[in-house]
Amino acid sequence: MPCTTILIGKRASYDGSTIVARNEDSANGEFCPKRFVAREAPKAGDVYESVISHLRIELPEGGVRYTALPNADLKEGLWEEAGFSARNVGMSATETLTSNERVLAADPLVRYDKETGAPGGIGEEDMVTLVLPYMTSARDGVERLGALLERYGTYEMNGIAFSDANEIWWMETVGGHHWIARRVPDDCYVTMPNQLGIDDFDLDDAFGEQVESMCSADLREWMAENHLDLTIGLRGTHFNPRDAFGSHSDSDHVYNTPRAWAMQRVLNPHAGPWDTAAPAADFGPESDTIPWCREPERKLTIEDVKYVLSLHYQGTPYDPYAGGEKAGRYRPIGINRNSQLAVLQLRPHVAPERAALQWIAYGSNAFNALVPLYANVCETPAYLEDTTTRVTSENFYWANRLVGALADAAYGACLPHVERYQEALTSRCAALVRACDAEDGDLVACNQAIADECRRQTEDLLDKVLYETSMRMRNGFSRSDN
Repeated sequence: MPCTTILIGKRASYDGSTIVARNEDSANGEFCPKRFVAREAPKAGDVYESVISHLRIELPEGGVRYTALPNADLKEGLWEEAGFSARNVGMSATETLTSNERVLAADPLVRYDKETGAPGGIGEEDMVTLVLPYMTSARDGVERLGALLERYGTYEMNGIAFSDANEIWWMETVGGHHWIARRVPDDCYVTMPNQLGIDDFDLDDAFGEQVESMCSADLREWMAENHLDLTIGLRGTHFNPRDAFGSHSDSDHVYNTPRAWAMQRVLNPHAGPWDTAAPAADFGPESDTIPWCREPERKLTIEDVKYVLSLHYQGTPYDPYAGGEKAGRYRPIGINRNSQLAVLQLRPHVAPERAALQWIAYGSNAFNALVPLYANVCETPAYLEDTTTRVTSENFYWANRLVGALADAAYGACLPHVERYQEALTSRCAALVRACDAEDGDLVACNQAIADECRRQTEDLLDKVLYETSMRMRNGFSRSDN
């Protein structure tokens, strides 16, 4: 799936939390209704079957309860996407990545063969379901998924995030069976825009103590056999996976790299010059050298996460709402086909049973609001869970989809209503969490109060944007009969 990710280490966040956030976006011309659910612990011995790859895997022992954001329409499988387990470990899967012909020739993707019935490997449809209930730490999540990839392979290139209270690990698949993973530095953030991102990797560490790096068991030999390391000169044990395993296409410069540029332009405004042509190789929206991770100029907040994952290049000539010859040149982050945004926050300053907050937004991020929900629960509010394929204003997903489509059509008139809604709803729901923390309140009851507030404020916004858009219908006429 086309997605955008930001990862924030605990010393780079405002309160010491580890923060993993990712937009799940559908393909062009498609829209994917989403639900927020709490899953019971999977039963050992049950058989999981992938819809896309027709792969059957027996589930192991040791699974626990977890939250997820599955599809409402199961024609392509669960696609559970992001959540926390009862062990306070989080997973976000996946960020679809790009590769190149050399890698795919050396280790082809494992796709379902319709003629022979041979199953394919695992993919975005499967990964959260197969890993999150069983992982005991972020590092353990990497190891568990790595073992599945080496055994079954994958039919697509993906990036996966794993988090616990102390660490965030980012994993990238390489070809059908290979993978690399790097620990996110505690004082840095990472930006990922559908493009293989890791730009520095320590092979000695990966094959030694694995303090900051991990990889598939035969990566070094496989790279040498297939001449994949493009490093020039002596750099010790480090190499650039983005050069070796990634893509270098013209389409990256309009679809992928501008999103990394936009996020880092906001979070490190003085690192530029971001908005000048020179040196374009380092700072322009089509740069191939925008770093995978960077220290922010100040500590980053949940509001920062929502803002950068909603960007449509506002403040630049590329904003589709700005007009002009450059408007709409690059693929926005806050796009019409955002399905859901999940922000996984593990807070260090509260009791463990309250530490995991799963912030959620549905629909186009330019027009929605991000709200927090406790993840250590056995049930979720119907307003966020009971999404179906039927269009209705009776749940949070479809209400937000309706708001976005209406507000886009009358952008200037609706924007003030949307901005007031975004601030009011997020701040009110965050205040409900603060009160619940302080009073040692019931988590399920607090989540329900948040859902009720979401419904009240979203219905009010829908009424306002419907009015504004209705007043601008082209068949209107100023004269009336009263």
